[in-house]
Amino acid sequence: MHVHRLAIFASGSGTNAEAIIKYFQSHASIQVQVVLSNNAAALVLQRARNLGVEARVFRKDEFQKPEFAARLAAEGVTHLVLAGFLWLMPPALVHAFAHRIINIHPALLPKFGGKGMYGMNVHQAVKQSGDTETGITIHEVNEHYDEGKILFQARCAVYPEDTPEQIAHHVHQLEYRYFPTVIEKWVLRQPTASVH
Repeated sequence: MHVHRLAIFASGSGTNAEAIIKYFQSHASIQVQVVLSNNAAALVLQRARNLGVEARVFRKDEFQKPEFAARLAAEGVTHLVLAGFLWLMPPALVHAFAHRIINIHPALLPKFGGKGMYGMNVHQAVKQSGDTETGITIHEVNEHYDEGKILFQARCAVYPEDTPEQIAHHVHQLEYRYFPTVIEKWVLRQPTASVH
C-alpha cells in the first residue's frame, strides 16, 4: 500500500501538531514523517520528539531555496501541513507541492485573514468586530496569505461576554476535532463537507 508522508510546519507550542501526530500514529496509509519549525525555542519540537517523530529547525535562507523542497521530496514527504506556521510559503515549495499544502486559519476566511492575522490577533479582531460567530477555515496554500482554495469550515458562536481568550479556546476545540480528519480526507482525495 502506498504511504502518504506528512511534514508538519509549526512555529509555536504545537498543540495542533500533537493532535495530528496522535491521530495518524496507527494509520494504515498516512504517517507524520517530520516536524519542521522556524523557531528553535518552539515547544512543538519537544512535543514531536516525545511522540517519536523527527523534529528539525530551519533558517529563513534555507527555506527560500529550491533545494529545501527537493530535500523534502527526496525524503519521501508527499504533503505539507501548516499548523500554526507564520511564514509565507516560498514559490519553490508551492510549486513543488502544488495542491499538497494545507493550512488551518482560526477564523472564517475571507474574514480576518492576511499578513499579521494569526493567533490572538485574530481572536481580538473577531471580538472587536462584534461578529456573532467565528470558527476555523482549512484551506490549500498558494503564494498569498490565506487565499488558497477553501476545503472546510466549522463555526462556533461568539457571545457578547466572551473574551478573546474564551474565543480562542472555542476555536482550538474545533481545530483539534476537525483538522486531523480533514487532512485525512484531503490526502486520500475524499470529499470534505463544511459544518455549520
